[in-house]
Amino acid sequence: MMFGLLMVLKPWFHTSGILRRIGRWLWPLYLGVTTPLVFFVEAASKSFIDEYDSRPNFLFVEYLGHPREVLATLTGSHLVELIVFTGIAVLLGVLTIRWLRNDPRSAIHVSVKSCLLLTPVAAILAFLMIRSTLDHRPVNPSNATFSQDAMVNQLALNSPYSLLYAIYEQRRDATSKGLSYGAMDDDEVLDIVIQEANIEPLEPSNPSAPTLHHQTATRSYEKPLNLVIILEESLGAEFVGSLGGLDLTPELDDLASEGIWFERLYATGIRSVRGIEAIITGFTPTPRRSVVKLLETQVNFFTLAGLLQNQGYLTSFVYGGEAHFDNMKRFFLNNGFQTVIDEKDYKNPVFYGSWGVSDEDLFNRANNIYVKAGEKPFFSVVFTSSNHDPYDLPENRVAPQPGPEGPRHTAVKYADYALGQYIDMARQSDYWENTVFLIVADHNSRVKGAQLVPVKQFHIPGLIIGGTIKPRRIPGISSQIDLLPTLLSLMGVNGNHPAIGRDLTRPEYADGAGRAIMQFHRIQSYLEGDRMVVLQPDLEPTQFHVDSRGNAVLATDSDPELARKSLAHALWAPLMIRLKAYHN
Repeated sequence: MMFGLLMVLKPWFHTSGILRRIGRWLWPLYLGVTTPLVFFVEAASKSFIDEYDSRPNFLFVEYLGHPREVLATLTGSHLVELIVFTGIAVLLGVLTIRWLRNDPRSAIHVSVKSCLLLTPVAAILAFLMIRSTLDHRPVNPSNATFSQDAMVNQLALNSPYSLLYAIYEQRRDATSKGLSYGAMDDDEVLDIVIQEANIEPLEPSNPSAPTLHHQTATRSYEKPLNLVIILEESLGAEFVGSLGGLDLTPELDDLASEGIWFERLYATGIRSVRGIEAIITGFTPTPRRSVVKLLETQVNFFTLAGLLQNQGYLTSFVYGGEAHFDNMKRFFLNNGFQTVIDEKDYKNPVFYGSWGVSDEDLFNRANNIYVKAGEKPFFSVVFTSSNHDPYDLPENRVAPQPGPEGPRHTAVKYADYALGQYIDMARQSDYWENTVFLIVADHNSRVKGAQLVPVKQFHIPGLIIGGTIKPRRIPGISSQIDLLPTLLSLMGVNGNHPAIGRDLTRPEYADGAGRAIMQFHRIQSYLEGDRMVVLQPDLEPTQFHVDSRGNAVLATDSDPELARKSLAHALWAPLMIRLKAYHN
Protein backbone atom coordinates (compact mmCIF):
# COMPACT_ATOMS: atom_id res chain seq x y z
CA MET A 1 0.00 0.00 0.00
CA MET A 2 2.80 2.38 0.91
CA PHE A 3 4.78 1.77 -2.28
CA GLY A 4 1.81 1.48 -4.66
CA LEU A 5 1.62 5.22 -5.31
CA LEU A 6 5.37 5.33 -5.88
CA MET A 7 5.31 2.41 -8.33
CA VAL A 8 2.57 3.94 -10.45
CA LEU A 9 3.63 7.59 -10.55
CA LYS A 10 7.41 7.73 -10.23
CA PRO A 11 8.24 6.97 -13.90
CA TRP A 12 6.34 10.11 -14.94
CA PHE A 13 8.71 12.21 -12.84
CA HIS A 14 11.57 11.15 -15.13
CA THR A 15 10.02 12.40 -18.35
CA SER A 16 11.33 16.02 -18.15
CA GLY A 17 13.90 18.09 -16.29
CA ILE A 18 11.32 20.04 -14.27
CA LEU A 19 9.54 16.87 -13.13
CA ARG A 20 12.88 15.23 -12.27
CA ARG A 21 13.76 18.18 -10.04
CA ILE A 22 10.34 17.98 -8.33
CA GLY A 23 10.65 14.21 -7.97
CA ARG A 24 14.12 14.47 -6.38
CA TRP A 25 12.40 16.26 -3.47
CA LEU A 26 8.91 14.79 -3.54
CA TRP A 27 9.68 11.06 -3.32
CA PRO A 28 12.49 11.28 -0.74
CA LEU A 29 10.19 13.45 1.36
CA TYR A 30 7.27 11.03 0.93
CA LEU A 31 9.33 8.00 1.98
CA GLY A 32 11.20 10.05 4.58
CA VAL A 33 7.88 10.62 6.35
CA THR A 34 6.04 7.33 5.77
CA THR A 35 8.97 5.01 6.56
CA PRO A 36 9.59 6.44 10.08
CA LEU A 37 5.85 6.35 10.78
CA VAL A 38 5.69 2.68 9.77
CA PHE A 39 8.68 1.96 12.00
CA PHE A 40 7.24 3.85 14.97
CA VAL A 41 3.86 2.09 14.82
CA GLU A 42 5.53 -1.32 14.61
CA ALA A 43 8.03 -0.50 17.36
CA ALA A 44 5.25 0.69 19.68
CA SER A 45 3.28 -2.51 19.18
CA LYS A 46 4.59 -4.40 22.21
CA SER A 47 3.58 -1.65 24.64
CA PHE A 48 0.18 -1.34 22.95
CA ILE A 49 -0.36 -5.11 23.09
CA ASP A 50 0.58 -5.14 26.78
CA GLU A 51 -2.14 -2.56 27.46
CA TYR A 52 -4.94 -3.59 25.08
CA ASP A 53 -4.16 -7.17 23.99
CA SER A 54 -4.35 -6.03 20.39
CA ARG A 55 -2.09 -4.75 17.66
CA PRO A 56 -2.46 -0.98 17.20
CA ASN A 57 -6.05 -0.18 16.28
CA PHE A 58 -8.21 2.95 16.22
CA LEU A 59 -7.36 3.67 19.87
CA PHE A 60 -3.78 4.31 18.72
CA VAL A 61 -4.87 7.55 17.04
CA GLU A 62 -8.22 8.29 18.67
CA TYR A 63 -6.76 10.20 21.61
CA LEU A 64 -4.28 12.36 19.67
CA GLY A 65 -6.78 15.18 20.15
CA HIS A 66 -5.91 15.12 23.86
CA PRO A 67 -2.11 15.65 23.83
CA ARG A 68 -1.77 16.53 27.52
CA GLU A 69 -3.33 13.32 28.79
CA VAL A 70 -1.60 11.19 26.16
CA LEU A 71 1.83 12.68 26.86
CA ALA A 72 1.32 12.37 30.60
CA THR A 73 0.50 8.67 30.23
CA LEU A 74 3.37 7.98 27.82
CA THR A 75 6.01 9.87 29.78
CA GLY A 76 4.80 8.35 33.02
CA SER A 77 4.87 4.72 31.89
CA HIS A 78 6.73 4.50 28.57
CA LEU A 79 9.27 7.33 28.67
CA VAL A 80 12.28 5.24 27.59
CA GLU A 81 10.44 3.67 24.65
CA LEU A 82 9.06 7.06 23.61
CA ILE A 83 12.51 8.67 23.55
CA VAL A 84 14.29 5.74 21.87
CA PHE A 85 11.65 5.02 19.21
CA THR A 86 11.12 8.69 18.38
CA GLY A 87 14.89 9.18 18.06
CA ILE A 88 15.30 6.16 15.78
CA ALA A 89 12.30 7.23 13.68
CA VAL A 90 13.70 10.73 13.17
CA LEU A 91 17.14 9.31 12.29
CA LEU A 92 15.55 6.85 9.89
CA GLY A 93 13.65 9.67 8.17
CA VAL A 94 16.76 11.81 7.78
CA LEU A 95 18.84 8.92 6.41
CA THR A 96 16.08 7.92 3.98
CA ILE A 97 15.83 11.45 2.57
CA ARG A 98 19.63 11.80 2.25
CA TRP A 99 20.01 8.40 0.59
CA LEU A 100 17.26 8.98 -1.97
CA ARG A 101 18.36 12.55 -2.68
CA ASN A 102 21.79 11.21 -3.65
CA ASP A 103 20.50 8.33 -5.77
CA PRO A 104 22.30 8.59 -9.15
CA ARG A 105 19.34 6.94 -10.86
CA SER A 106 17.19 9.99 -10.12
CA ALA A 107 18.65 11.59 -13.27
CA ILE A 108 17.54 8.76 -15.59
CA HIS A 109 15.27 9.89 -18.44
CA VAL A 110 12.11 7.88 -19.20
CA SER A 111 10.07 8.52 -22.32
CA VAL A 112 6.36 9.27 -22.20
CA LYS A 113 5.79 6.20 -24.38
CA SER A 114 7.50 4.00 -21.81
CA CYS A 115 5.41 5.56 -19.05
CA LEU A 116 2.22 4.83 -20.95
CA LEU A 117 3.30 1.19 -21.15
CA LEU A 118 4.58 0.96 -17.57
CA THR A 119 1.74 2.73 -15.76
CA PRO A 120 -1.07 0.18 -16.36
CA VAL A 121 1.30 -2.71 -15.61
CA ALA A 122 2.44 -1.06 -12.37
CA ALA A 123 -1.13 -0.13 -11.44
CA ILE A 124 -2.39 -3.70 -12.00
CA LEU A 125 0.52 -5.17 -10.06
CA ALA A 126 -0.01 -2.75 -7.18
CA PHE A 127 -3.75 -3.46 -7.16
CA LEU A 128 -3.23 -7.23 -7.11
CA MET A 129 -0.54 -7.04 -4.43
CA ILE A 130 -2.72 -4.86 -2.21
CA ARG A 131 -5.80 -7.01 -2.82
CA SER A 132 -3.72 -10.18 -2.30
CA THR A 133 -6.34 -12.52 -3.76
CA LEU A 134 -8.52 -13.14 -6.81
CA ASP A 135 -11.48 -14.08 -4.62
CA HIS A 136 -14.65 -11.97 -4.43
CA ARG A 137 -13.47 -10.11 -1.31
CA PRO A 138 -9.97 -8.69 -0.84
CA VAL A 139 -7.82 -10.00 1.98
CA ASN A 140 -8.70 -8.52 5.37
CA PRO A 141 -7.95 -9.42 9.02
CA SER A 142 -10.65 -12.11 9.06
CA ASN A 143 -8.52 -14.18 6.65
CA ALA A 144 -5.93 -14.53 9.41
CA THR A 145 -8.48 -15.73 11.96
CA PHE A 146 -8.04 -19.37 12.94
CA SER A 147 -7.63 -19.37 16.73
CA GLN A 148 -9.85 -18.78 19.76
CA ASP A 149 -7.26 -16.25 20.94
CA ALA A 150 -7.95 -12.84 19.37
CA MET A 151 -4.35 -11.71 19.86
CA VAL A 152 -2.92 -14.80 18.16
CA ASN A 153 -5.14 -14.07 15.17
CA GLN A 154 -3.51 -10.66 14.81
CA LEU A 155 0.09 -11.90 14.85
CA ALA A 156 -0.01 -12.62 11.11
CA LEU A 157 -0.70 -8.95 10.40
CA ASN A 158 1.70 -6.05 10.72
CA SER A 159 0.85 -3.11 12.92
CA PRO A 160 0.70 -0.33 10.29
CA TYR A 161 -1.78 -2.47 8.34
CA SER A 162 -3.91 -3.23 11.41
CA LEU A 163 -3.98 0.48 12.28
CA LEU A 164 -4.94 1.62 8.78
CA TYR A 165 -7.58 -1.11 8.49
CA ALA A 166 -9.07 -0.07 11.84
CA ILE A 167 -9.31 3.53 10.62
CA TYR A 168 -10.94 2.28 7.41
CA GLU A 169 -13.42 0.22 9.43
CA GLN A 170 -14.37 3.23 11.55
CA ARG A 171 -15.16 5.22 8.40
CA ARG A 172 -17.06 2.30 6.85
CA ASP A 173 -19.07 1.54 9.96
CA ALA A 174 -20.08 5.20 10.26
CA THR A 175 -22.31 4.73 7.22
CA SER A 176 -22.93 0.99 7.22
CA LYS A 177 -26.49 -0.19 7.83
CA GLY A 178 -25.67 -3.65 9.12
CA LEU A 179 -21.96 -3.41 9.95
CA SER A 180 -20.24 -6.66 9.11
CA TYR A 181 -21.59 -9.22 11.60
CA GLY A 182 -24.43 -10.34 9.36
CA ALA A 183 -27.76 -9.24 7.94
CA MET A 184 -31.24 -9.27 9.43
CA ASP A 185 -34.45 -7.47 8.57
CA ASP A 186 -35.01 -4.33 10.68
CA ASP A 187 -38.42 -5.50 11.87
CA GLU A 188 -36.98 -8.82 12.98
CA VAL A 189 -34.21 -7.05 14.87
CA LEU A 190 -36.74 -4.92 16.75
CA ASP A 191 -39.09 -7.84 17.44
CA ILE A 192 -36.31 -9.89 19.04
CA VAL A 193 -34.86 -7.02 21.09
CA ILE A 194 -38.27 -5.87 22.36
CA GLN A 195 -39.22 -9.41 23.31
CA GLU A 196 -35.93 -9.98 25.15
CA ALA A 197 -36.22 -6.64 26.96
CA ASN A 198 -39.72 -7.62 28.10
CA ILE A 199 -41.14 -4.17 27.31
CA GLU A 200 -44.33 -2.86 25.71
CA PRO A 201 -43.58 0.03 23.30
CA LEU A 202 -45.86 3.06 23.58
CA GLU A 203 -46.26 3.14 19.80
CA PRO A 204 -45.65 -0.31 18.31
CA SER A 205 -44.03 -0.28 14.84
CA ASN A 206 -43.18 3.43 15.15
CA PRO A 207 -39.78 3.75 13.43
CA SER A 208 -39.03 7.02 15.22
CA ALA A 209 -39.31 5.41 18.68
CA PRO A 210 -39.55 1.60 18.38
CA THR A 211 -38.40 0.80 21.96
CA LEU A 212 -39.85 3.83 23.76
CA HIS A 213 -41.92 2.51 26.66
CA HIS A 214 -43.24 3.52 30.05
CA GLN A 215 -41.50 2.15 33.11
CA THR A 216 -43.48 2.05 36.32
CA ALA A 217 -41.16 1.89 39.32
CA THR A 218 -41.48 -1.09 41.65
CA ARG A 219 -40.85 1.24 44.62
CA SER A 220 -42.93 4.23 45.65
CA TYR A 221 -41.98 7.18 47.85
CA GLU A 222 -43.71 10.36 48.84
CA LYS A 223 -40.81 12.16 47.18
CA PRO A 224 -38.57 10.40 44.60
CA LEU A 225 -35.01 9.83 45.81
CA ASN A 226 -31.78 11.45 44.71
CA LEU A 227 -29.24 9.46 42.71
CA VAL A 228 -25.43 9.52 42.81
CA ILE A 229 -23.49 7.32 40.40
CA ILE A 230 -19.84 6.86 41.36
CA LEU A 231 -18.04 5.65 38.26
CA GLU A 232 -14.77 4.04 39.35
CA GLU A 233 -11.98 4.17 36.79
CA SER A 234 -10.52 0.80 35.68
CA LEU A 235 -11.75 -1.24 38.66
CA GLY A 236 -12.00 -4.85 37.52
CA ALA A 237 -13.23 -7.73 39.66
CA GLU A 238 -9.64 -9.02 39.74
CA PHE A 239 -8.82 -6.30 42.29
CA VAL A 240 -11.86 -6.88 44.53
CA GLY A 241 -11.52 -9.43 47.33
CA SER A 242 -15.29 -10.01 47.62
CA LEU A 243 -15.32 -11.13 43.97
CA GLY A 244 -12.40 -13.52 44.33
CA GLY A 245 -9.75 -10.98 43.32
CA LEU A 246 -6.80 -9.40 45.10
CA ASP A 247 -7.42 -7.89 48.52
CA LEU A 248 -7.06 -4.27 47.36
CA THR A 249 -10.53 -2.85 48.10
CA PRO A 250 -11.26 -3.27 51.83
CA GLU A 251 -13.67 -0.31 51.90
CA LEU A 252 -15.77 -1.62 49.02
CA ASP A 253 -15.67 -5.14 50.43
CA ASP A 254 -17.05 -3.89 53.75
CA LEU A 255 -19.81 -1.97 51.99
CA ALA A 256 -20.85 -5.04 49.95
CA SER A 257 -22.93 -6.41 52.82
CA GLU A 258 -24.86 -3.15 53.20
CA GLY A 259 -26.54 -2.95 49.82
CA ILE A 260 -27.35 -4.71 46.54
CA TRP A 261 -24.15 -6.47 45.54
CA PHE A 262 -23.65 -7.78 41.99
CA GLU A 263 -21.65 -11.00 41.88
CA ARG A 264 -21.57 -11.36 38.08
CA LEU A 265 -21.85 -7.88 36.59
CA TYR A 266 -20.19 -7.41 33.19
CA ALA A 267 -18.97 -4.25 31.51
CA THR A 268 -20.02 -3.67 27.90
CA GLY A 269 -16.57 -2.60 26.74
CA ILE A 270 -12.97 -1.79 27.56
CA ARG A 271 -13.00 2.03 27.52
CA SER A 272 -14.47 4.65 29.84
CA VAL A 273 -16.82 6.03 27.20
CA ARG A 274 -18.27 2.57 26.73
CA GLY A 275 -19.09 2.38 30.43
CA ILE A 276 -20.62 5.87 30.33
CA GLU A 277 -22.64 4.86 27.29
CA ALA A 278 -24.09 1.80 29.03
CA ILE A 279 -24.69 3.22 32.51
CA ILE A 280 -25.85 6.76 31.72
CA THR A 281 -27.79 6.03 28.51
CA GLY A 282 -28.57 2.30 28.75
CA PHE A 283 -27.26 1.86 25.19
CA THR A 284 -25.66 -1.35 23.94
CA PRO A 285 -22.13 -1.45 22.50
CA THR A 286 -21.14 -1.43 18.82
CA PRO A 287 -17.82 -1.63 16.90
CA ARG A 288 -18.33 2.08 16.23
CA ARG A 289 -17.20 4.77 18.59
CA SER A 290 -19.26 5.24 21.73
CA VAL A 291 -22.36 7.44 21.46
CA VAL A 292 -20.49 9.91 23.68
CA LYS A 293 -18.36 10.68 20.62
CA LEU A 294 -20.61 10.09 17.63
CA LEU A 295 -21.75 13.15 15.69
CA GLU A 296 -25.28 11.75 15.32
CA THR A 297 -25.86 11.45 19.08
CA GLN A 298 -24.80 14.86 20.35
CA VAL A 299 -28.34 16.25 20.51
CA ASN A 300 -31.67 14.67 21.51
CA PHE A 301 -30.12 11.39 22.62
CA PHE A 302 -31.64 9.73 25.67
CA THR A 303 -29.75 9.89 28.95
CA LEU A 304 -30.73 9.31 32.54
CA ALA A 305 -29.95 12.99 33.15
CA GLY A 306 -32.40 14.10 30.47
CA LEU A 307 -35.21 12.01 31.94
CA LEU A 308 -34.58 13.25 35.50
CA GLN A 309 -34.09 16.87 34.45
CA ASN A 310 -37.58 16.78 32.95
CA GLN A 311 -38.85 15.68 36.37
CA GLY A 312 -37.31 18.62 38.20
CA TYR A 313 -33.94 17.17 39.20
CA LEU A 314 -30.69 19.12 39.38
CA THR A 315 -28.25 17.21 37.16
CA SER A 316 -24.46 17.35 37.30
CA PHE A 317 -21.30 15.63 36.14
CA VAL A 318 -18.33 15.93 38.51
CA TYR A 319 -14.86 15.10 37.17
CA GLY A 320 -11.33 15.80 38.32
CA GLY A 321 -9.71 16.19 34.90
CA GLU A 322 -10.60 18.02 31.69
CA ALA A 323 -14.26 17.33 30.92
CA HIS A 324 -13.74 17.82 27.19
CA PHE A 325 -11.72 14.57 27.18
CA ASP A 326 -13.55 11.92 25.15
CA ASN A 327 -16.09 14.62 24.21
CA MET A 328 -17.81 14.12 27.59
CA LYS A 329 -18.61 17.77 28.26
CA ARG A 330 -20.27 18.37 24.91
CA PHE A 331 -22.30 15.17 25.06
CA PHE A 332 -23.44 15.73 28.65
CA LEU A 333 -24.42 19.39 28.33
CA ASN A 334 -26.31 18.67 25.11
CA ASN A 335 -28.18 15.73 26.61
CA GLY A 336 -29.59 16.64 30.01
CA PHE A 337 -26.72 17.57 32.32
CA GLN A 338 -27.10 21.11 33.62
CA THR A 339 -23.70 21.40 35.32
CA VAL A 340 -20.28 20.00 34.41
CA ILE A 341 -17.45 20.33 36.93
CA ASP A 342 -13.87 19.72 35.86
CA GLU A 343 -10.32 20.53 36.97
CA LYS A 344 -10.55 24.29 36.40
CA ASP A 345 -13.33 24.47 39.02
CA TYR A 346 -11.16 23.30 41.95
CA LYS A 347 -9.42 25.83 44.18
CA ASN A 348 -6.36 24.72 46.15
CA PRO A 349 -6.76 20.99 45.53
CA VAL A 350 -5.12 18.52 47.89
CA PHE A 351 -3.25 16.96 44.96
CA TYR A 352 -2.96 17.64 41.24
CA GLY A 353 -1.71 14.88 38.94
CA SER A 354 -1.50 13.99 35.27
CA TRP A 355 -5.22 13.33 35.02
CA GLY A 356 -6.36 16.23 37.17
CA VAL A 357 -7.16 16.55 40.86
CA SER A 358 -7.19 13.59 43.23
CA ASP A 359 -10.22 11.49 44.08
CA GLU A 360 -10.28 13.15 47.50
CA ASP A 361 -10.73 16.57 45.90
CA LEU A 362 -13.35 15.10 43.57
CA PHE A 363 -15.49 13.70 46.38
CA ASN A 364 -15.16 16.80 48.53
CA ARG A 365 -16.42 18.95 45.67
CA ALA A 366 -19.26 16.53 44.93
CA ASN A 367 -20.35 16.52 48.57
CA ASN A 368 -20.47 20.33 48.63
CA ILE A 369 -22.73 20.33 45.56
CA TYR A 370 -25.14 17.86 47.13
CA VAL A 371 -25.30 19.72 50.44
CA LYS A 372 -26.11 22.96 48.63
CA ALA A 373 -28.95 21.26 46.71
CA GLY A 374 -31.03 21.37 49.91
CA GLU A 375 -34.55 20.05 49.35
CA LYS A 376 -34.16 20.03 45.56
CA PRO A 377 -33.85 16.48 44.13
CA PHE A 378 -30.55 15.85 42.37
CA PHE A 379 -28.82 13.37 40.09
CA SER A 380 -25.06 13.36 39.75
CA VAL A 381 -22.32 11.31 38.11
CA VAL A 382 -18.94 11.33 39.85
CA PHE A 383 -16.15 9.99 37.64
CA THR A 384 -12.87 9.13 39.40
CA SER A 385 -9.48 9.26 37.68
CA SER A 386 -6.72 8.58 40.25
CA ASN A 387 -6.65 4.89 39.26
CA HIS A 388 -5.31 5.71 35.80
CA ASP A 389 -1.88 5.27 34.30
CA PRO A 390 0.60 6.86 35.24
CA TYR A 391 -0.95 6.62 38.75
CA ASP A 392 -0.10 10.00 40.25
CA LEU A 393 -1.29 9.86 43.88
CA PRO A 394 -1.13 11.92 47.07
CA GLU A 395 1.48 10.66 49.51
CA ASN A 396 0.93 8.94 52.84
CA ARG A 397 -2.61 7.76 52.15
CA VAL A 398 -2.11 4.04 51.54
CA ALA A 399 0.88 1.71 51.80
CA PRO A 400 2.75 1.31 48.49
CA GLN A 401 2.23 -2.14 47.00
CA PRO A 402 5.24 -4.26 45.98
CA GLY A 403 6.06 -5.95 42.69
CA PRO A 404 5.96 -4.95 39.02
CA GLU A 405 2.24 -4.12 39.31
CA GLY A 406 2.86 -2.11 42.48
CA PRO A 407 1.90 1.34 41.09
CA ARG A 408 -1.34 -0.01 39.64
CA HIS A 409 -2.28 -1.86 42.84
CA THR A 410 -1.40 1.15 44.96
CA ALA A 411 -3.70 3.30 42.82
CA VAL A 412 -6.54 0.81 43.32
CA LYS A 413 -6.04 0.94 47.09
CA TYR A 414 -6.00 4.74 47.02
CA ALA A 415 -9.19 4.92 44.94
CA ASP A 416 -10.83 2.58 47.45
CA TYR A 417 -9.54 4.70 50.35
CA ALA A 418 -10.99 7.89 48.82
CA LEU A 419 -14.29 6.10 48.20
CA GLY A 420 -14.48 5.02 51.84
CA GLN A 421 -13.73 8.56 52.99
CA TYR A 422 -16.60 9.89 50.90
CA ILE A 423 -19.13 7.29 52.04
CA ASP A 424 -18.30 8.14 55.67
CA MET A 425 -18.83 11.80 54.82
CA ALA A 426 -22.12 11.12 53.04
CA ARG A 427 -23.47 9.12 55.99
CA GLN A 428 -23.18 12.26 58.13
CA SER A 429 -25.09 14.37 55.61
CA ASP A 430 -28.78 15.22 55.41
CA TYR A 431 -29.03 13.73 51.93
CA TRP A 432 -27.92 10.17 52.82
CA GLU A 433 -31.35 8.82 53.71
CA ASN A 434 -32.93 10.27 50.55
CA THR A 435 -30.27 9.14 48.08
CA VAL A 436 -29.50 5.99 46.11
CA PHE A 437 -25.76 5.47 45.50
CA LEU A 438 -24.42 3.29 42.70
CA ILE A 439 -20.73 2.39 42.90
CA VAL A 440 -19.62 0.71 39.67
CA ALA A 441 -16.56 0.38 37.44
CA ASP A 442 -16.48 1.79 33.94
CA HIS A 443 -14.36 -1.16 32.75
CA ASN A 444 -11.47 -3.34 33.83
CA SER A 445 -7.88 -2.17 33.80
CA ARG A 446 -6.26 -4.31 31.12
CA VAL A 447 -8.59 -6.54 29.14
CA LYS A 448 -6.67 -9.45 27.67
CA GLY A 449 -6.67 -13.22 27.59
CA ALA A 450 -6.30 -16.28 25.38
CA GLN A 451 -9.91 -16.14 24.20
CA LEU A 452 -11.76 -14.35 21.42
CA VAL A 453 -13.57 -12.46 24.20
CA PRO A 454 -11.83 -12.70 27.61
CA VAL A 455 -15.03 -12.81 29.66
CA LYS A 456 -13.16 -12.79 32.99
CA GLN A 457 -11.72 -9.39 32.17
CA PHE A 458 -15.18 -7.89 31.66
CA HIS A 459 -16.24 -8.85 35.19
CA ILE A 460 -16.57 -5.69 37.31
CA PRO A 461 -17.88 -4.76 40.78
CA GLY A 462 -21.24 -3.09 41.26
CA LEU A 463 -22.96 -2.00 44.47
CA ILE A 464 -26.14 -0.04 45.20
CA ILE A 465 -26.41 1.39 48.72
CA GLY A 466 -28.32 4.09 50.56
CA GLY A 467 -30.67 4.67 53.45
CA THR A 468 -33.60 2.93 51.71
CA ILE A 469 -31.67 0.01 50.18
CA LYS A 470 -32.12 -3.42 51.72
CA PRO A 471 -29.04 -5.67 51.43
CA ARG A 472 -29.15 -8.57 48.99
CA ARG A 473 -26.90 -10.29 46.52
CA ILE A 474 -27.56 -10.76 42.82
CA PRO A 475 -25.73 -13.98 41.91
CA GLY A 476 -26.55 -14.23 38.22
CA ILE A 477 -25.32 -12.56 35.04
CA SER A 478 -26.12 -8.87 34.65
CA SER A 479 -24.92 -6.09 32.38
CA GLN A 480 -24.15 -2.41 32.82
CA ILE A 481 -27.21 -1.67 30.66
CA ASP A 482 -29.44 -3.18 33.39
CA LEU A 483 -28.42 -0.56 35.93
CA LEU A 484 -30.46 2.32 34.48
CA PRO A 485 -33.95 0.76 34.77
CA THR A 486 -33.01 -0.79 38.11
CA LEU A 487 -32.01 2.59 39.55
CA LEU A 488 -35.22 4.24 38.35
CA SER A 489 -37.26 1.70 40.28
CA LEU A 490 -35.13 2.04 43.41
CA MET A 491 -35.59 5.82 43.25
CA GLY A 492 -39.36 5.52 42.79
CA VAL A 493 -39.22 7.33 39.43
CA ASN A 494 -41.75 6.55 36.68
CA GLY A 495 -41.09 7.67 33.13
CA ASN A 496 -40.82 6.98 29.42
CA HIS A 497 -37.49 5.84 27.99
CA PRO A 498 -36.11 3.67 25.15
CA ALA A 499 -33.51 1.66 27.13
CA ILE A 500 -33.66 -2.13 26.81
CA GLY A 501 -31.97 -3.11 30.08
CA ARG A 502 -33.82 -5.27 32.58
CA ASP A 503 -35.16 -3.91 35.88
CA LEU A 504 -33.48 -6.13 38.47
CA THR A 505 -35.98 -5.16 41.17
CA ARG A 506 -38.65 -7.18 39.38
CA PRO A 507 -39.21 -10.71 40.76
CA GLU A 508 -38.37 -12.46 37.49
CA TYR A 509 -34.88 -10.92 37.55
CA ALA A 510 -34.15 -11.42 41.25
CA ASP A 511 -31.12 -13.57 40.39
CA GLY A 512 -29.87 -11.25 37.62
CA ALA A 513 -30.72 -10.22 34.09
CA GLY A 514 -29.46 -13.53 32.72
CA ARG A 515 -27.54 -12.04 29.79
CA ALA A 516 -24.73 -9.62 29.03
CA ILE A 517 -23.34 -7.98 25.88
CA MET A 518 -19.60 -7.31 25.53
CA GLN A 519 -17.60 -5.49 22.86
CA PHE A 520 -13.90 -6.40 22.54
CA HIS A 521 -12.36 -4.26 19.79
CA ARG A 522 -13.99 -5.59 16.57
CA ILE A 523 -15.60 -8.58 18.29
CA GLN A 524 -18.98 -8.62 20.02
CA SER A 525 -20.32 -11.35 22.28
CA TYR A 526 -23.73 -12.20 23.71
CA LEU A 527 -23.62 -14.20 26.95
CA GLU A 528 -26.79 -15.93 28.15
CA GLY A 529 -26.67 -18.46 30.96
CA ASP A 530 -23.72 -20.74 30.25
CA ARG A 531 -23.70 -20.11 26.49
CA MET A 532 -21.96 -17.33 24.59
CA VAL A 533 -22.14 -16.35 20.92
CA VAL A 534 -19.13 -14.50 19.50
CA LEU A 535 -19.57 -12.34 16.41
CA GLN A 536 -16.60 -11.37 14.24
CA PRO A 537 -16.70 -9.25 11.09
CA ASP A 538 -17.17 -11.27 7.91
CA LEU A 539 -17.14 -14.61 9.77
CA GLU A 540 -19.76 -17.07 10.94
CA PRO A 541 -20.82 -16.86 14.62
CA THR A 542 -18.90 -19.01 17.09
CA GLN A 543 -20.49 -20.46 20.24
CA PHE A 544 -18.89 -21.29 23.58
CA HIS A 545 -19.79 -22.79 26.93
CA VAL A 546 -18.88 -20.37 29.76
CA ASP A 547 -18.59 -21.33 33.44
CA SER A 548 -19.34 -19.07 36.42
CA ARG A 549 -15.72 -17.90 36.53
CA GLY A 550 -15.74 -16.75 32.92
CA ASN A 551 -13.77 -19.63 31.38
CA ALA A 552 -14.97 -20.35 27.84
CA VAL A 553 -14.77 -23.65 25.95
CA LEU A 554 -15.73 -24.04 22.30
CA ALA A 555 -19.21 -25.58 22.03
CA THR A 556 -19.58 -28.76 20.01
CA ASP A 557 -23.20 -27.93 19.26
CA SER A 558 -24.89 -24.66 18.31
CA ASP A 559 -28.04 -22.87 19.37
CA PRO A 560 -29.56 -21.11 16.31
CA GLU A 561 -32.02 -19.12 18.45
CA LEU A 562 -29.22 -17.76 20.62
CA ALA A 563 -27.29 -16.79 17.48
CA ARG A 564 -30.36 -14.86 16.27
CA LYS A 565 -30.59 -13.00 19.59
CA SER A 566 -26.91 -12.16 19.44
CA LEU A 567 -27.08 -10.79 15.89
CA ALA A 568 -30.27 -8.83 16.63
CA HIS A 569 -28.68 -7.10 19.61
CA ALA A 570 -25.52 -6.37 17.59
CA LEU A 571 -27.62 -4.73 14.86
CA TRP A 572 -30.08 -2.93 17.15
CA ALA A 573 -27.78 -0.13 18.31
CA PRO A 574 -26.60 0.88 14.79
CA LEU A 575 -30.23 0.75 13.67
CA MET A 576 -31.32 3.11 16.46
CA ILE A 577 -28.54 5.54 15.60
CA ARG A 578 -29.45 5.45 11.91
CA LEU A 579 -33.14 6.06 12.66
CA LYS A 580 -32.32 8.71 15.30
CA ALA A 581 -34.81 6.78 17.43
CA TYR A 582 -33.12 6.66 20.85
CA HIS A 583 -34.85 9.47 22.71
CA ASN A 584 -37.64 10.01 25.25
